[in-house]
Amino acid sequence: MKDVSRREFLLASAMGVASSALPSIATSAEKAPMYGLIGKIDVVPGQRPAVVAALLEGVNAMPGCLSYVVAEDPADANAIWVTEVWDSKEHHANSLTLPAVQDAIRRARPYITGFSEHVETNPVGGRGLVAAR
Repeated sequence: MKDVSRREFLLASAMGVASSALPSIATSAEKAPMYGLIGKIDVVPGQRPAVVAALLEGVNAMPGCLSYVVAEDPADANAIWVTEVWDSKEHHANSLTLPAVQDAIRRARPYITGFSEHVETNPVGGRGLVAAR
């Protein structure tokens, strides 16, 4: 009989739980699809803290935003990753008209050199997202 590692056991258990929950996840995703974005922002050398500060101000006042994470890239001192989850694509679009968001964009724009990666996603769940909805 093969010895099963703790990791293999936990993975198998999680897969079993996930597969038994798939119908309910699919149903809730069909009812109200979430909208996600993951993007890499390239910044002027030495200006990453200023851009991070601008992006983090006012994040609690964005209706429909379920998750907004700003992260420094450990391999690139001039890069920031932003991961967002919204109730809908419309909520994201509407957020761009908010005064606090427009102010953050205005303050960060001089230090942004580009957006090297950008991906739209369809989040289906995860830690924190179910409770937020």
